[in-house]
Amino acid sequence: MTSDTTRPPEPPEVEEVTRSRIACDGGEGALGHPRVWLSIDPQTGWVECPYCDKRYVLAGQ
Repeated sequence: MTSDTTRPPEPPEVEEVTRSRIACDGGEGALGHPRVWLSIDPQTGWVECPYCDKRYVLAGQ
């Protein structure tokens, strides 16, 4: 085995955003999930949705 197996998997989807507070509803209409509001930590520059694992990255980070 290589050391690459210890890295966490990549998020299924990444979106670059310009605001630090964003809403995620899964984006698939009735097949989505309840809307959740997420805040991007300025130190990390990103946040992942706890439902769909979509990663939101603050532009310029």
